[in-house]
Amino acid sequence: MNPLLDNFHTPFETAPFDLIIPEHYMPAIQEAIEKAKLEIEEIKRAPIPTFENTIIALDQSGERLNIISSIFFNLNSAETNDQIQALAREISPLLTAHSNDVLLNEALFANIQLVYEQKEKLTLTEEQKTLLDKTYKGFVRNGAKLDEPQKQRLREIDKELSQLGLKFGENVLAETNKYELVISNESDLSGLPDAIIEAAAQTAEEKGKPGKWVFSLAYPSYIPFMMYSENRELRKELFIASSTKSCKGDELDNQQHIKDMLRLKNERANLLGYPRFSDFVLEERMAKSAPKVMDFLHNLLEKAKPKAQAEIKELENFASEIDGLDKIEKWDFSFYSEKLKKQKYEVSDELLRPYFKLENVIEGVFLTSEKLFGIHFIENNDIPKYHPEVTTYEVVDSDGNHVAVFYADFFPRAGKRNGAWMTSFRGQKTVKGKEFRPHVSIVCNFTKPTKTKPSLLTFNEVTTLFHEFGHALHGMLAKGTYESLTGTSVFWDFVELPSQIFENWSYEKECLDLFAKHYETSEFISSELIQKIKNASNFQQGYQTVRQISFGLLDMAYHGTYPATITDVFSFEKEILQPTSLLPDVEGTLMSTSFSHIFQGGYAAGYYSYKWAEVLDADAFELFLEKGIFDRETATAFKEFILSAGGREHPAILYKRFRGRDPKPDALLKRAGLV
Repeated sequence: MNPLLDNFHTPFETAPFDLIIPEHYMPAIQEAIEKAKLEIEEIKRAPIPTFENTIIALDQSGERLNIISSIFFNLNSAETNDQIQALAREISPLLTAHSNDVLLNEALFANIQLVYEQKEKLTLTEEQKTLLDKTYKGFVRNGAKLDEPQKQRLREIDKELSQLGLKFGENVLAETNKYELVISNESDLSGLPDAIIEAAAQTAEEKGKPGKWVFSLAYPSYIPFMMYSENRELRKELFIASSTKSCKGDELDNQQHIKDMLRLKNERANLLGYPRFSDFVLEERMAKSAPKVMDFLHNLLEKAKPKAQAEIKELENFASEIDGLDKIEKWDFSFYSEKLKKQKYEVSDELLRPYFKLENVIEGVFLTSEKLFGIHFIENNDIPKYHPEVTTYEVVDSDGNHVAVFYADFFPRAGKRNGAWMTSFRGQKTVKGKEFRPHVSIVCNFTKPTKTKPSLLTFNEVTTLFHEFGHALHGMLAKGTYESLTGTSVFWDFVELPSQIFENWSYEKECLDLFAKHYETSEFISSELIQKIKNASNFQQGYQTVRQISFGLLDMAYHGTYPATITDVFSFEKEILQPTSLLPDVEGTLMSTSFSHIFQGGYAAGYYSYKWAEVLDADAFELFLEKGIFDRETATAFKEFILSAGGREHPAILYKRFRGRDPKPDALLKRAGLV
């Protein structure tokens, strides 16, 4: 029996990772597609289409296929290999074709349209109205009203896009994995903290290079090297390796993939009646339109750029003063920034690391969630894992009722892409009175433990953990009927609110007192050090804001431009980033070819969402600051109207229910020191 097709006889019906082998995926996907097709045929045969037999039935169809594909593609990001990647290239077109078979089915759409046209006469809840609107729009926005030749072309486009996205990600991962900076001379380690040196020695041993030190492009290796290495030439080498991923004209180059994807996305938008891809995307976002996004980004840039320029000038003066450097290059920025921050605020990552042992920080996010939302995390080793490093938990409420399953996967490895993300193996829904609770995972790339030290996080890694855990709470606390509207199934420029607001707790003494203690002495972090963290929180905020805006502008330029005008990716990126450029360009470097958020992930025409949601999170957290960061009444309202509500109503309505008014940008500008 293929374990993917059987009922999961595991705790909480979790994925039976211990039984699944790669050979199971293709036959399971094929059989699940056939089952889903039969379910669609059943819906089409309804003599009189109703909300129940058409809209609800469609929302509940394809359940087994959704679960299998979630398992497979989550592993393709977190624990992949050549076999899984090869399967992905075969499976992705099958799923795309099946999705199009559903969305382009004339008889099915006719039934949906009949129900939709009767919506004013139906007695529906707000959640049901949202489901009906989302279902109808989903079909229209994916070609249901096209003629047959147009539908055929849309199918071809979607198939090509699915394959190009996979190839883009594979190339970036391969580039990340193949590069090594091997150091043989101990003097070249000057400036690096002992823990980073020990980790590099451990990596060298694992790679069969004892007596040497190996650094990579994985974040826990790359970032500390750029921040602390006193060897400027090696910093330059590592920077260029990181900044030239997939743009060197070899078999891992992504430049043509970018141009092909942009051309296909734009053609797809044109088929559906939109001038540009960004017009198609933003129709279903809070921002609504490209001009509104651009106004938002440029208004922020106007406030942030003068501060950013002053910060760069301050850094240049500092570097000149201590090292006689006449010009700051991009590979110097982190190095001198860390030194300047330490001088100005008497705080540094290495000073803070001992207080942020990973296990303690995990306990901290658990306790914070408990105090806010009354949930508890119980480690459960009976839940199967896809890798030995994964930790599994049952989540329960204050009465002991089951809430969710939570997977945590924290360390870099060859089969995992860079970065940090939240995902789910099963969403939350209610079917015929039975509630299915979610299975949620966060995947990160944090500093690994060594032979002599546990995993000690930088403060940035601490905020990353809080960020991803905020997404996880959005998934775990979901409370709705229809899976397509629960958890993180919300507008893309709203989905970052739960994650970004949760970061705020990691700066507050009342929260840090729960978990920030020295890993050797168990001494809790001092009030003075916490104040230094807060004082330093605005350090180079102008620069960081401009940097985020630059990514948003580049994304909008790619997806709001006619692709035929992009003949050279290098020159296009340089032109778009020029208004946000603060440091000298480095010839031959290119960030677009590894910009996975917009070319592999779901942030195309949506990267602005991070800054957009910052307005929401700063405004929302201001209420917690007024009432108390652990005020249960405020937390309960946030849980009810934001975390549990999912996408049952428009996010602007949900936010107003929580805050009592529309968001104001004042709190963000104040927090970032821009006013």
